Amino acid sequence: MRRRDFLKASGAVAFAAPALLRSAAAVDTVSLYDIEKFGNARILHMTDTHAQLRPVYFREPSVNLGIGEMWGRPPHLVERAFLDRYGIRSDSAEAYAFTSFEFEKYAVRFGRMGGFAHLKTLIDKLRTDAGDHRSLLLDGGDLWQGTGLANAMHGADMVSAANLLGIDAMTGHWEFTYGEEALRANLARFKGEFLAQNVFLTEEAAFNDAKAFDPGSGRVFKAATIKEIGGARIAVIGQAFPYVPIAHPRRFTPDWTFGIREEELQKLVDALRGADKVDAVILLSHNGTDVDLKLASRVTGIDVILGGHTHDAIPQPVAVSNAKGATLVTNAGSNGKFLAVLDLDVGKGRVADARYRLLPVYSELLKPDAAMQALIDQTQQPQVAAWSEKLATSDRLLYRRGNFEGTTDDLICAALRRELDAEIALSPGFRWGPTLLSGQSILLEDVLAQTAISYPETYVQRMTGAAIKDVLEDVCDNLFNADPYLQQGGDMVRTGGFSYRCTPSEPIGRRISDLTRDDGRPLEAGKSYKVAGWASMNAQDGKPVWDVVANHLRNGQLVLTGPNKVTLSGVDGNPGFASQS
Repeated sequence: MRRRDFLKASGAVAFAAPALLRSAAAVDTVSLYDIEKFGNARILHMTDTHAQLRPVYFREPSVNLGIGEMWGRPPHLVERAFLDRYGIRSDSAEAYAFTSFEFEKYAVRFGRMGGFAHLKTLIDKLRTDAGDHRSLLLDGGDLWQGTGLANAMHGADMVSAANLLGIDAMTGHWEFTYGEEALRANLARFKGEFLAQNVFLTEEAAFNDAKAFDPGSGRVFKAATIKEIGGARIAVIGQAFPYVPIAHPRRFTPDWTFGIREEELQKLVDALRGADKVDAVILLSHNGTDVDLKLASRVTGIDVILGGHTHDAIPQPVAVSNAKGATLVTNAGSNGKFLAVLDLDVGKGRVADARYRLLPVYSELLKPDAAMQALIDQTQQPQVAAWSEKLATSDRLLYRRGNFEGTTDDLICAALRRELDAEIALSPGFRWGPTLLSGQSILLEDVLAQTAISYPETYVQRMTGAAIKDVLEDVCDNLFNADPYLQQGGDMVRTGGFSYRCTPSEPIGRRISDLTRDDGRPLEAGKSYKVAGWASMNAQDGKPVWDVVANHLRNGQLVLTGPNKVTLSGVDGNPGFASQS
């Protein structure tokens, strides 16, 4: 589309923040990215890009259920409920960016999003507009992982891109899955700061004098940094993903403990406010939105939480009251689709006012930065030939993101069953991985963008129907536990070869029922089944999953059709469920 037509089709919405913030002025339709100057400090925030250096399609979820207190609250709104909440036209560019509503139709119209060369252009403009020494660029983690190239280089390609982009500080999650040696090598090259207040040495590692930023406290990394911006002292605290050793193999981080570390965080905030006399405190978080909302209600003194991990694109901050005031909670989406702009009016010891926008990064509207494009081309060139093999053509939309199902995961499960001769397949509910449109070629590079992790080995084992149900119950509890601190993010484990009923509002042990094989027979509790899977905590000698999926596609297979695998109960009227999905 031509720029003029694109802007006409866009709703050109400026998303005003809630009561704590003044309403933002409308975006000038001449440019979505000309933002009225405000305050004395501009904080730019990106998160969960998952190494997507080039523009991508990425379909937002049509199922994102909120349970208990989170029922109908952001981020658990999808499609019509989301559009109505934020006053977005259903035929607008914003609807395409923020929801899955008629995704394929509008993907053709509005094109791919993100891309580091386009982000570089936008970031440079916004920083220039703010003025010298008046801006920060922060990254919320999951920057180094998500493509075959990043996996092969252990994230080194993304460090180079981050340096050119000008990231001032970041925290982490998947970055830890390359192991300590690779992580520290990357950080030695990174020009910004890596912050993580909630990563400590184990007792044994501390006794053995393992490397730590602060041996006295046992903190492995720098907890916070103070930046002078626009005459104000602004503290940025890093909050890494709290559950790294639980969600990933322990062997990657054997000397480190994680956790939310609420008590340590409060002490740190108090010290920054007291002894260091900062004027504003920002938490750069990879907790996930629901966890951040609870944290904001319990830890005082934080002005804004810039969140990540759960890939929630939330146009407006959520104001959360606590014992000493309020904290704004945000989350900036994923895959480079969005860039958050937080403009602060900071006075002595306080934030007087703030304005926030979550800008969709439309690659059609942004001229790619030449230096960044050259870096991307140079970095990717050695793998272009090997990973450009066309494996198949997609006969449907291939997407991953959604609480229970995605067609990309259907493909992975089909490959696991057929190639490993298994009755049942289980695949992790990862939230990363770009979307492919119907009719689009599936390249080996695309398969890697859905599977490239540092523990990709496949496995085959015997499991009883009862054990399979236990796996489903355990993962479901991670997703729908009423206490956000007991949620670990991610989506429901994907399945192949059987269907089941899920009632998310029930307690653990009672959420999963009616397990039925594809041929209509029940999955029997006491019977043993041949199960194939990948991303196991223990398997280290199986064929990499990307080889399994690639071979499956080379053999002319795409997705095994069958009955709907998940039937949801107790979700009628939940705004996080789009009935047409």
